[in-house]
Amino acid sequence: MINHRENIKNSKRIVFKLGTNIITNECGNIALSRVYSLIESIAKLKEENKEIILVTSGAVGMGAKILGNPRNHDPISLKQACAAVGQGRLMQFYEEALEKFNIKTAQILLTADDFSKRKKYLSVRNTLNTLLALDVIPIINENDVISTSELECYKEDNVAVCFGDNDKLSALVASKLDADILVILSDVDGLYNGNPKVEKNLKMISIVEEITPEIESFCFSASKGGRGGMKTKIEAAKIAAHSGSMVVIANGKDANIIKKIFNSEDVGTLFLSVEQLSGRKKWIAFATNISSYIMVNEGAKKALIEKKASLMPIGIIQIKNSFKKGDVIGIIDENNQEFAKGITNYSSKECKNVIGKNSEEIEKILGFKNYDTVITRDNIVIL
Repeated sequence: MINHRENIKNSKRIVFKLGTNIITNECGNIALSRVYSLIESIAKLKEENKEIILVTSGAVGMGAKILGNPRNHDPISLKQACAAVGQGRLMQFYEEALEKFNIKTAQILLTADDFSKRKKYLSVRNTLNTLLALDVIPIINENDVISTSELECYKEDNVAVCFGDNDKLSALVASKLDADILVILSDVDGLYNGNPKVEKNLKMISIVEEITPEIESFCFSASKGGRGGMKTKIEAAKIAAHSGSMVVIANGKDANIIKKIFNSEDVGTLFLSVEQLSGRKKWIAFATNISSYIMVNEGAKKALIEKKASLMPIGIIQIKNSFKKGDVIGIIDENNQEFAKGITNYSSKECKNVIGKNSEEIEKILGFKNYDTVITRDNIVIL
């Protein structure tokens, strides 16, 4: 029988995500003994020449504590103000804690837009790779001061703009940096076949080989103090696993949890990597802030999925919202279900003019023709 956990020991590039309920205690203060234990374990991995990236939550909660938990303000603006106050204190804590182990740190604040624009994404990737090469641990958080995406509720309806307590952010970082493993430390032991906080006699799932609809049905919402919950952690695991990374969801309140994980002990839930997309296709597949879509007929959907075909104008039914040439857009079927993403060769206005037409008619209708296809197959990722 294959012991998949043995592969964890060989991980070279590791992304850790520490949630709010791990960083802070019930009073809203930093859980000093717990976080110091985790940092000590991270420092030992660093001694083994592992590359470490740390994605942290906690700035909003820390700022609220400093400000005396103010009320009677616009909720989003108040949370942004709390983030502005708390981020510096949070970073100061990490700097001082890691400095005791002679580890250099760098602060990186990101927004969803940094991943949706390829030029920005490449810039972020290059900066992070350079920091790792310089033996620095990047400490990453969402820039809540200017971005409301994480502070707002988790959104459905095909629009993925919420990082969800940094779960999705950590997965995007793991994906873009080709991490070997993403370790999400939360206040639960792992994934159960139900909600362990309200149900008894549940079974914890040790290994997940594929994230199926059944696995997704085991999700539950965030606990007090957090904004993610198992739903966003499963979404994060899906992104990372489809980018070639292993994922572990485990209980960060166990002071020895990191040591146990990297000693290949059977703790938490391990999600196995599914496939390895190219860098360009990773960006397409997991681009954030997608709000524009092309609806296609059943024939076009079948051709895209089964034959890995390009998207021709004859297969288009409807254009939803506006986009420019070169944007990443979602591809949906007649039931409004997104099944692919791609980089469009034409703008939304141009696409509307050629809906249902043959490729030979593009030049006659538009007065020019850059491509025979609306989206070429090399720029399409099936989800």
